[in-house]
Amino acid sequence: MGKPTAMITGPVMSTTITPTNTHMTEAVTLPALYRLLAFLSPSFPVGAFTYSHGLEQVIEDGTVKTAEDLLSWLEDVLRHGAGRSDAILLKKSYEAALMGDDSTLTELQDLALALQPSKERHLETSAQGTAFLVAVRQSWRPDGRSPAADLFNQRAEDSNQSWPYPVALGLAAAAHEIPDEAALVAYLHAFAGNIVSAAIRAVPLGQSNGQSVLASLEPTVFAVAAMANSASLEDIGSSTFLADIASMAHETQYSRLFRS
Repeated sequence: MGKPTAMITGPVMSTTITPTNTHMTEAVTLPALYRLLAFLSPSFPVGAFTYSHGLEQVIEDGTVKTAEDLLSWLEDVLRHGAGRSDAILLKKSYEAALMGDDSTLTELQDLALALQPSKERHLETSAQGTAFLVAVRQSWRPDGRSPAADLFNQRAEDSNQSWPYPVALGLAAAAHEIPDEAALVAYLHAFAGNIVSAAIRAVPLGQSNGQSVLASLEPTVFAVAAMANSASLEDIGSSTFLADIASMAHETQYSRLFRS
């Protein structure tokens, strides 16, 4: 395997940051910022540190060996894989929650789970999303009255539901009046940051290399968030075939640190 994903050419490693979207149309209040930082902190109890999104398998087979390899892999996943799809699902879930549209939110739940290409990726999104909603319900229940807050309080009580992570975050962000653009950027940053953290442990990479990768991904995160902000469900699609295959192969990998 040469490149991390089929049909895509990754960028050259660089520490120069050229953001493509630095303007937000809606200001983030301090309470909203505080909650967003808490929800997507590495310490929030969703178990994110146990998942590598298939990265462990491509480290094992030698596809990802350096910071440059990791940057190329993550760039592709964000622009053309789960990062793109999750961002669109988050945005559409946010919109449904704002309107108190339970039917559409349920359809998005089902769609997000059906899109997962492997058993482990299904576990990755559903386990994190369900744990996220439980943690928010127990410690950060919205205290305002709005269609989104009412929908959150209604749906979060159902412990039998399986929640894809971006759909759960879209619902919680709307209920807590966190601007959707901020939620999109924060989610994509957390998604990339967790995979970088996995690479630091498994490649292994140094902390400085990991931060250089995250810095180089800043314009990509902004671009994907901007795309999702104006996309429709028909725009969901993935061409990161080798990333999907890696998640399937990881299921039978002999020695594993991660659940995906």
